[in-house]
Amino acid sequence: MTGLQPNYVVPPVPHPNPHEHIVLLASDHGLLMRPHRAGLSPASYVRVSWGKTANIVELPSDGGSSSVDWNEGVVIYGIVGLMTLFNASYLLVITSRSDVGQLFDASHLIYGVKSVVSIPLVKDRAKSILSRMASRNTSVNRPSLLVSNVDDLQVLDERTSGGPHVKFADEEEVKILTPRDQVKFPVNSADRPASPISSGASTPASDVSMTHSPVSTIANRMSFWSRLSKRASTVSEGADIEESLLDERELLNSIIDDAEGVPDKVISSIIAATAPPPDNSEERNSELEERILRGCLREFTKGDMYFALHFDITRSLQHKHEQITKLHSQNKLLSELDALPKDTIVNPLDDKVDPLFEPSSMLPLWRRVDRRFWWNEWLSKPFMDVGLHSYVTPIMQGYIQISSLDLPKDNSAMQDDSAEPVDYIVISRRSRDRAGLRYQRRGVDDEAHVANFVETEVITRVQRNGISNVFSYVQIRGSIPLFWTQSGYSMKPPPVLAPERNPAQNLDAIKRHFRRAVPLYGPHTIVNLAEQHGKEGMITNAYREYATKLDAKDVRYHEFDFHRETRGMKYENISKLTNQLERVFESQGFFWVSNNMLLSKQKGIFRVNCIDCLDRTNVVQSAFARHVMSMQLEAVGLLSPPQSGRSGVEVIFNDVWANNGDAISRAYAGTSALKGDFTRTGKRDLGGMLNDGVNSLARMYSATFSDWFCQAVIDFMLGYRTLSVFEEFLIKLQSTDPRELIRLSRIRAEAIATSVARVLSEGETLISGWTIFSPEELNVKYDDRFEEKVLLLSARALYIVSYDYSLEKAKMYICIPLDAITRLEKGAYIISPLEEASRDPVQNVGFSVYWHSSDKISMRMTSYSIRNCPEDASKRSPSVVSVNSSSQVKPMLPRREPTKTANLSGIMSKFSENAAGTTNVCFAAFKALPVDPARVRSGSSTGYAEPADDLAGATTCKQVVDMMVNNIKRACEDAGNSPVITDRDVVSLTEAQKMTSIYAKMEHGVKRLIWLGGLV
Repeated sequence: MTGLQPNYVVPPVPHPNPHEHIVLLASDHGLLMRPHRAGLSPASYVRVSWGKTANIVELPSDGGSSSVDWNEGVVIYGIVGLMTLFNASYLLVITSRSDVGQLFDASHLIYGVKSVVSIPLVKDRAKSILSRMASRNTSVNRPSLLVSNVDDLQVLDERTSGGPHVKFADEEEVKILTPRDQVKFPVNSADRPASPISSGASTPASDVSMTHSPVSTIANRMSFWSRLSKRASTVSEGADIEESLLDERELLNSIIDDAEGVPDKVISSIIAATAPPPDNSEERNSELEERILRGCLREFTKGDMYFALHFDITRSLQHKHEQITKLHSQNKLLSELDALPKDTIVNPLDDKVDPLFEPSSMLPLWRRVDRRFWWNEWLSKPFMDVGLHSYVTPIMQGYIQISSLDLPKDNSAMQDDSAEPVDYIVISRRSRDRAGLRYQRRGVDDEAHVANFVETEVITRVQRNGISNVFSYVQIRGSIPLFWTQSGYSMKPPPVLAPERNPAQNLDAIKRHFRRAVPLYGPHTIVNLAEQHGKEGMITNAYREYATKLDAKDVRYHEFDFHRETRGMKYENISKLTNQLERVFESQGFFWVSNNMLLSKQKGIFRVNCIDCLDRTNVVQSAFARHVMSMQLEAVGLLSPPQSGRSGVEVIFNDVWANNGDAISRAYAGTSALKGDFTRTGKRDLGGMLNDGVNSLARMYSATFSDWFCQAVIDFMLGYRTLSVFEEFLIKLQSTDPRELIRLSRIRAEAIATSVARVLSEGETLISGWTIFSPEELNVKYDDRFEEKVLLLSARALYIVSYDYSLEKAKMYICIPLDAITRLEKGAYIISPLEEASRDPVQNVGFSVYWHSSDKISMRMTSYSIRNCPEDASKRSPSVVSVNSSSQVKPMLPRREPTKTANLSGIMSKFSENAAGTTNVCFAAFKALPVDPARVRSGSSTGYAEPADDLAGATTCKQVVDMMVNNIKRACEDAGNSPVITDRDVVSLTEAQKMTSIYAKMEHGVKRLIWLGGLV
């Protein structure tokens, strides 16, 4: 026994690769699985127990599995992972894959994920789905997935089977998308040579993109009539479109007539017909669970997920070589220190270099991959934790295309026997750090990770005079590493620097970003393609300024205003940029292995960006790759073909890079890359511009109406957020960046520390400090103005602090001696009754503190003058700036707007009036902030746990309130007071419903119709 956790224990031999085929079988005790190999009977099998809390165990095959008929099982290609939702847990499995190709030889096969099925860990439901999967495999002649054809398993696969390639979507849990319809405008098509293979079908990455063109998608999603027709009538496929639209309009008119033309009744009727709320909590959870599953499956089946079973695809060739060198140096040092086992021999490092050699081959594949590009790590964690290494298949998001071409030895030699074979491979690896969609994830975060970070490696193998030459060249792209945002609610929204961030924070972020990147990639040459003037000018100027202040010798900044330089469709002007950077190309070089000898290494990298790091970036990176390919060919004595776009080499090159741009664009923005016609053909024409206009419209729609939910799904499946992210989405119709939650937890901790320093007297003992939601005014429980206050409990008093999070200072505080507190009431605190999550009495809880008004109650405010007492404030006008009653209360984030002094004066005036009135009892109401258990990866600071305090361990708001009230009660008792504790709702659901305006209900209903009615 080693005493180590199972995920750290591996056999003392080269570890087996992930299983290529796994057979699944539903039994009475759980879902069974084991590897499926030709002529072999595995020594063990795995059982995943039924139920939401899945228990995974490995059992010996002779320990009770003899009664199991594995011939009744279903074979799959791998496991994505395990996902636990509201009602059940689901095993996500790969049921269809595509052969992307092989990296030089058959031992280095790469696959694309085509189809994923979610199997619920509920016996009857799982059996039903497995049965349909087996029927599908049998009916479409897929021998590789039939248990009975074990002998043929190593020979037959989808690409070699005789049956047609058919896409299936029989299961409710599977999401298979057909090839995207190319929206083309036939303008000057005669001057545009067609690619030999359509970008939409040349590789697996485009098999599963979108079911409709952007135009039809927008029309379908934005049409109320289409929703009405789905609920009220069925139109046959052959029906006349205009006639069906007339019927739908008549249905809408009938709704208007029934509502007597009253606007609120009309909207309510439309909402009830098209997006009715679920009847109960179970139905709501089932509906939401279905949406989450479909969203997750869509992410894995869009055509941009890849995996390999026998080698690591997440690291570049040079990175692997550097790992080998580093490991050898470490072992040599340990040997010299006599720190290795006695029988361990460290051989000298061989001069011969295998460009495909795998470092640390004795480790499981998941232990070797670059975690930045491992997208299903969190879902695979249950299998890793129990040491089932071969059931873990690392999946990478990005793009891979493997092409081959024949390059003439010289321009005059055109015969086939005078051509040199060339393999051209593009591998783009998209980082999971700050992952998501473009308007939800911009710039840098507090961990110095940037949005849309993509590492693109170009591998070229050239056979020259019987000698194999392998080249590798890497470029990276990533969002501008500053704190900035961009709204998605218009066609061309301007990017702006985040107003809550100061220059010091931006400078620190950019420093930490390059401090991490330079050791990985070497000296950086930044190529900023954003506009230097206009809407993008602010971000460009800020990037230039901070890059200059960075003053790092390994980071060089270069600007190229892409739009200005290529105005008038003059995309050939991109050559100016390559000419300007000629010396940088020469100093960087490239990784080159010739005849198993290392001749050169890449000594630097281009970091290319525009605003999105999509369209302009891909065009320029393709130009850089073309320039480097010319250098590589010249190094082996071959002439680079002319860049006319007419040769076979240029056609394939442009098509590969256009496909690469499309794949990254679909992952980040939801549509194909703009300017794809230039990278595909080398020309820019009117047809391409019209395509770009349609794609821009589709992107705006995607950002406005569906990206928020998709972002929540991405954060959840990557392990950055818990299921509470969907509760938050239903309330706010948005989701918070998980790293923003990290920042907010730090801000709250700083707010407590600042308040303690400013409010407590010297020597006064602090018992507890909390941030808590509360009406802005005292003596009210439901108000239009709420804010996040700081509550300090000391040994002598309770302090209610109004804190300005923008200025990081206490605006005002009220000191309530503990002996003045008369009672505490705790119970449900419902602010909004519009969603199930916002009216949950366990997660929406608060308490009220009542005290006797007397001279002991002290109050101080920050008024930017020497007057800071309530007496001064009471002489002022008690006017308070009110908020429209329809404003949606958002308790998730602290208020950022500084409140005017007049507001504080009004608050204190009202307090003074109440104190001097008929009653001498005042109160303050508090609502606990949402509780969200942290998810922190081992070896990473990623997570969003609140700072450790006396509330640690609480999983519900009710538990938080109980702890707070008990602490206040104990402190009062220590001070000689015994306040009464009663259970009473602060604001009940009935009260909240009465106080919610009709307009607020209508507004929420319309949002539900638009956002939730057609998300998935």
